[in-house]
Amino acid sequence: MFKDLAPAVKKETLRVAVVTAALIVIMWIAFGIGHAVSPEQIPFNYTVILGGLGGGFIAVLNFFMMGVTVQKVAGTENEDDARAKMRMSYSQRMLLQIIWIIIAIAAPCFHFAAGIAPLFFPSIGIKLRAIFPFLGKIGGED
Repeated sequence: MFKDLAPAVKKETLRVAVVTAALIVIMWIAFGIGHAVSPEQIPFNYTVILGGLGGGFIAVLNFFMMGVTVQKVAGTENEDDARAKMRMSYSQRMLLQIIWIIIAIAAPCFHFAAGIAPLFFPSIGIKLRAIFPFLGKIGGED
């Protein structure tokens, strides 16, 4: 599977993974500061760490799956088939995220907010790259 992966998919997935990891660390720092200020209301324990790791994994996996799908449909001649494949991929990726959200909320080993927030980090990273072009150097030159 990875042998036929386009270099652009690899590079963009790496960029998203790096930015997501950085934002997760910032989130952990925010939880730590919040816990220092109000330990009764804001936890900082293994559930926050596991939530961030799980949410980050799902976020990067979602982006990777999208990239693989785009790569596959780019070579599709039939526009209707391409649309159907993109729609199916979108549905599967949304289902994956919904299942993760349910797990992050229900499983006591995850802090729900720390598990859900990273799902937004790839989008935030892409927007930050548009605002700050030097961030585009993450994962290799353009």
